[in-house]
Amino acid sequence: MSQIVLFFFLTVWTLGLSAQTPIAINEKSTTRHGPEKGSLLIIGGGTVGTEIWARFVELAGGKEKARIVVVTAAAGDSAAVSPTHLESIRKQSGVSRVTLLHTKDLTEANSDAFIAPLKEATGVYFIGGRQWRIADSYLNTRTHQAFFEVLNRGGVIAGSSAGASIQGSFLWRGDTKGADILVGDHTQGLGFLKNSAIDQHLLKRNRQFDLIDFIRQSPQLIGIGLDESTAIVVQQDQLEVLGKSYVAVYDYQTIVGKGEPHVRDQQEQVTASNGGFILLGQGQRYDLRERKVIK
Repeated sequence: MSQIVLFFFLTVWTLGLSAQTPIAINEKSTTRHGPEKGSLLIIGGGTVGTEIWARFVELAGGKEKARIVVVTAAAGDSAAVSPTHLESIRKQSGVSRVTLLHTKDLTEANSDAFIAPLKEATGVYFIGGRQWRIADSYLNTRTHQAFFEVLNRGGVIAGSSAGASIQGSFLWRGDTKGADILVGDHTQGLGFLKNSAIDQHLLKRNRQFDLIDFIRQSPQLIGIGLDESTAIVVQQDQLEVLGKSYVAVYDYQTIVGKGEPHVRDQQEQVTASNGGFILLGQGQRYDLRERKVIK
């Protein structure tokens, strides 16, 4: 990627941030990236396996206690009247108390009646589609604040595909003209994973190199790329990988070759070496604050 293109990207990002001021939340958080309380479940799209659904239900309090709110904005207006998404999540999770949340009206997103289901929610699930639609519906609203309150009560926020990317602070592939535009006309995510940019469908769509130059130019951010049928659970500043494929972590020091060598049992790990990114598989854990694999 040329420096001219990178300059354009970063200029658009700066303009986007100045136009979309984040709401004042979690200012006293002691964590660098993850939530101080509660959990994030960030899924790379594709088929969501039983082990990922089981973790979601566990983090939401179990089948009997869980109260799930499903956010369908990413799928467009048709999702407001279709029962498909609710029926699918009830079936996959085994949770009976599942409520739809859908609007593109900012006035409604700021109303007491609209956020009422979130007051009782133990889990939130963002379905896939286009991540900019979620931003248009909820960014910097009282609903946005209510999502954070679910975390503050110890709940879980989950999402797949677009529902993964929206959880970052920088909105990657957020352009209304198409997902091939990496930095576009929407640049602010909901920020559940602070100081981050999140990609999805990583290996399936050959996207594994797309975040490298961006993170090289944005060392304060961490990049997370998730392949399909693969997820991370983030609690405070640690993540754990679930699922069938791999998660890539993009850290500035790793990209420029100055990061700590990642070893296990005194041997260099192929999945955790200096280079453009670190690949992590099922069961591996990573310290987001220290920027290193947990051995």
